[in-house]
Amino acid sequence: MSLVWLMLLFSAHLCECVPEKPKRSALNQLTRTLLKKYDCGVRPVHNWTSATTVSIDLILQSVLDVDGKRQSITISIWYRQTWIDEFLVWDPEEFDGINEISLSSDAIWIPDVIVSEFVNAGKSPPIPYVYVNSSGSVKNYRPMQVVLACSIEMYAFPFDKQNCSLTFRSWLHSVKEIDLTLWRSAESIAHDQGEFMNDGEWELLSVPSRYWQIHQDQTDYAHIQFNVLIRRRPLLYVVGLLIPSIFLMLVDVMSFYLPLDSGVRIAFKISILLGYTVFRVNLTDDLPSSALTTPLIGVFFVVCMAMLMLSLIKSILVVKLFHHSEKEVRQMSVSACLLDKYGSGGPSFTESAFTSIKTLDHINTSADYELDYELDHSLDGDLLSLTEIQEAPSGPEWLLQELVSLRLALSQEDIESSAQADWLALCSKLDRLLFRLYLLVLTVYTATLLLLWATWSFA
Repeated sequence: MSLVWLMLLFSAHLCECVPEKPKRSALNQLTRTLLKKYDCGVRPVHNWTSATTVSIDLILQSVLDVDGKRQSITISIWYRQTWIDEFLVWDPEEFDGINEISLSSDAIWIPDVIVSEFVNAGKSPPIPYVYVNSSGSVKNYRPMQVVLACSIEMYAFPFDKQNCSLTFRSWLHSVKEIDLTLWRSAESIAHDQGEFMNDGEWELLSVPSRYWQIHQDQTDYAHIQFNVLIRRRPLLYVVGLLIPSIFLMLVDVMSFYLPLDSGVRIAFKISILLGYTVFRVNLTDDLPSSALTTPLIGVFFVVCMAMLMLSLIKSILVVKLFHHSEKEVRQMSVSACLLDKYGSGGPSFTESAFTSIKTLDHINTSADYELDYELDHSLDGDLLSLTEIQEAPSGPEWLLQELVSLRLALSQEDIESSAQADWLALCSKLDRLLFRLYLLVLTVYTATLLLLWATWSFA
């Protein structure tokens, strides 16, 4: 009997020395209880005819890239979706009042909701957990950087607007199995810009959303579409691209006021054209590339270069006419007369006609004929005296002969100078006429370009 008591005391002592096995935490027990018989491949409803409603929400954070050549847009969004999992329901009082836990997203059922325009996942951070509350509501929150296919219209660059859509749908399940709905109202989603980084190149206008069903293979599928409406801020491109081009065009226009006979107009215009070419080459990377259409700013640069070349060709033509030969003067006499008559609106018709007749007299007759014509009326006596002097020159007669020769030379020089001045006046009128045509073309082009940009900007 005493031996039995000794054994009991010894066993009790041993029990006191052995540490008590710790109980499992309530969180661990809850997780094991929920996932013990859970099948992540089965839609979590007790009645298979009941549809699982997935609520979707989207918050746009930033626009990272717009690629017109690849027709894609890269955006950063905060994506939220929630649904009811009828297999993940518990009583909080049985598990130390736990109302919400986080579970691995690989361990539970996740709806197969995808984005139809999805191209690339980008660099989204992996979020392996979802939140589940005691009523079975599952919350799946995750930041996403996605590359979406989008119809990028670059024609109105840099005053362009883009409309890119994100269409969420179930890949396999019909609306009888998985239905979609908006977490928030469409108005609150459209005007929510609190999280958007509004200091970049793009300005967020709104994010309208809508729900619809598409009928395919005798089954309806639920869709929710978010349209991201953004507008480019053009100030950087206006200052860096448009204003320098406008300045160069203004300098080219002012170069028409250089004197026609100075010889520096053509060199100055060539310098402007070379400078504009270098400017365009250095800014090639700043222009958008599109595989289908040419941006309007590209047309603007091409037309500006064409206008500079047209201005140079016009100046070359006028300078060539100014440095003409005597034969070319006679061939262009009729054109010169018409230009002198109608080239400027300053003189009256009588004055213009008189100038035209005078010009034709100077152009259609040679210098010798003009000289004889002038001398027949004013130098008959001098020529007779000169003939007599040549027979028997003496001191006073020789001096008279030299004076007459000097007078003839000066008269011929005055006639040539007068003809050259008249031709210079005609070339100046031609230069003014071509300059007005150039300004007319430039004004029409500028007005058309501004109208197109304004139409696209305020559309």
